[in-house]
Amino acid sequence: MVNLSSPQKSVPWLGIGMGAIFLVSLGLRFWQLSQFNSLVFDEVYYAKFASAFLQGKQDFGGHPPLSTYLIAGGIWLAERWRWGDQTLRNSLTGLDLSTFSYRWLNACTGALIPLVVGAIAFQLTQRRGYALIAALFAAVDGIFLVESRYALNNIYLVLLGLLGHWLLLLALARLGMQRSDKRAIASTVYLVLSGVAFGGAIAIKWNGVAFLAAAYGIWIAAWVIQWAGQRADQWASQWAPGAAAIPGETAETANQSTVSPLAKLTRIQPITGVLSFAVVPFVVYWLSWLPYMQLDPSTSFWGWQAKITDYHSRVGGMDVHPYCSPWYSWFLMVRPVAYFYKTAKDLGEVVPGSNPSQVIYDVHAMGNPFLWWFSTLAMVLLIIGLGGQVRQWLQRVAKVQVEEGDRPIAIRPPLARFQPNPLYSWTALYLSISWIANWILWVRVTRCTFLYHYMGASIFSLLGLALIIHSWLQRPERWQRRAGIAAIAIIVAAFLFWLPLYLGLPISPAALQLRRWFPSWI
Repeated sequence: MVNLSSPQKSVPWLGIGMGAIFLVSLGLRFWQLSQFNSLVFDEVYYAKFASAFLQGKQDFGGHPPLSTYLIAGGIWLAERWRWGDQTLRNSLTGLDLSTFSYRWLNACTGALIPLVVGAIAFQLTQRRGYALIAALFAAVDGIFLVESRYALNNIYLVLLGLLGHWLLLLALARLGMQRSDKRAIASTVYLVLSGVAFGGAIAIKWNGVAFLAAAYGIWIAAWVIQWAGQRADQWASQWAPGAAAIPGETAETANQSTVSPLAKLTRIQPITGVLSFAVVPFVVYWLSWLPYMQLDPSTSFWGWQAKITDYHSRVGGMDVHPYCSPWYSWFLMVRPVAYFYKTAKDLGEVVPGSNPSQVIYDVHAMGNPFLWWFSTLAMVLLIIGLGGQVRQWLQRVAKVQVEEGDRPIAIRPPLARFQPNPLYSWTALYLSISWIANWILWVRVTRCTFLYHYMGASIFSLLGLALIIHSWLQRPERWQRRAGIAAIAIIVAAFLFWLPLYLGLPISPAALQLRRWFPSWI
């Protein structure tokens, strides 16, 4: 199994690297943010909903209203302080607004996602290199860049869901191995804040519940592993009392320096868990509806939930929209979504030295192809690796060795040594459960779905890829280190190659066709 190196000490590269990634991400998101003075893709809904809210109107969009408040708040601030290019204004939303006003908050929000991804990676392993690679991968994924540059709501959902996981990991880190009232209070505060973030994700879109479901899944897995270890101890003690464990070594004392915070999930008090992961998310979700209902007191909370359910039941199947794609096609990015397409002649823009009819502006909501393909392979490898570890553990539990005559003795390592590397295995388990939780809810959905519905799951798959590549870079074998460097270089190069389609840069038909590798990429 892969081994992780010990964390480096007193090295400032983590802060420098994360700062550089953030600045580049922020710059890419704000670069010519107002260049299309129109409503791009679903801005025709979300920017209009926000404008209607500012006018005291209810515009129902089939989703909870938190993203409406956020975009409306961004519009209000930008218009109040006259941010952005004031020559690029339109009235397409029902108000006379600068294009910048309904996009800038998305750009800021999207730039934060690589930082949160890196923070999650660091909390999982305490490895600076892993955190930097994960943050870099999040920064060079095209679909997150595209979603950050327009007034859409998926970027808020992902950020809040990831914040929920990061706060959960901070809470577990505060639990520690030693009991302390101060640490317990800090842990409880972080758990409650985690519940607030999860509730916020659900208040953006109902599929935000997948982030919370992932937390439940990891919590359940921790209890199952603990229960399995205890049962194995009981079984072993029936054959040879005292032979099942190593004296003085327990699940809480063995390998403490490499035990992931996730191994401490069973120490969360039940009442704290119910409060943080059930009561708080529901209260936050309920509160998110209050400003909306105040616009029309005749409406009710449960009435709105019924409307959302009815709306999604009437959306239609996979043939209702040309860019619909089923869940099983997302892993390989079979069907990206075209958000914007115009020739320079139609826009009245002329690129010097070019024929306007030959200049195209194309914005495609597509991930970084190599990042997505490599990440999918990485998750398959992680899941296979976890399955192999479980099989090996079961074989070791069942193994019987005859010693001292005919007396059988069960041979089983203590629970803390369940895996060759507990830190790596817990991280792989966390990523696998979170990845599965964020796409499995779409398996039985019959309405039209799009590639951007995979955004939540894709974050955990790129974390899985970063975990494997980081482990390769720590190996003594030269070919593995080179393979890790090559994978990073290919992913960054792919981002630069498809960057014109992420930013909507002027491009020739030949150059555009060069980037359409498959017929479905149109």
